[in-house]
Amino acid sequence: MLWVKSFHIVFVASWFAGLFYLPRIFVNLAMVDPQSTAERERLLLMATKLLRFTSMLSWPAVLLGIWLLVMLWQVPGFGHGPGNGWMYSKLVVVVLAIVYQELCAYRLRRFKAGTEHHGHVWFRWFNEIPVLLLLAAVILVVVKPF
Repeated sequence: MLWVKSFHIVFVASWFAGLFYLPRIFVNLAMVDPQSTAERERLLLMATKLLRFTSMLSWPAVLLGIWLLVMLWQVPGFGHGPGNGWMYSKLVVVVLAIVYQELCAYRLRRFKAGTEHHGHVWFRWFNEIPVLLLLAAVILVVVKPF
């Protein structure tokens, strides 16, 4: 089980590294001068490749997490009764991270189509969401507050 947990942590960290950086590229895209097509195309290519790579990292992270959940569910008292609400909350955080990744894909499609109208300040705030999600997940797993 420790091998599965180790790989799960590595893939989650790698997945979130992509989720941290992708919206930063959006900040730069929102600041590009409309006349600078070469810079815009370079940033779009970077964002496309990073989204693809991040998406590939999310699959093992989620699948290894499911594997851990299945293994731990067999432990008496795990997931049942008081003191296990943290796990359900963490699963909500995982779903929110997946939704965030899909929102990034949507935003990238809008940038490619030239229909994204949010400014760089909006994307700077959007960029903070994965930090909050990771913080919530780590606190829920380590502290197990409920």
